[in-house]
Amino acid sequence: MWTVLIILLVLWVVLSIVGFTFQGLLWLGIIGVVLFVGTVIFGFVRRSAARRSS
Repeated sequence: MWTVLIILLVLWVVLSIVGFTFQGLLWLGIIGVVLFVGTVIFGFVRRSAARRSS
């Protein structure tokens, strides 16, 4: 599970960098940042739930 989250985080960072680098793709950078934050929150929630159940 953690491997998938790390791959997604790297993908969102690359997406954000590409979006903010090219002027016409600013929306892509914003989407990348939103997805990055969402993935981090999802990872923390999953980790917290796993600790409570063990």
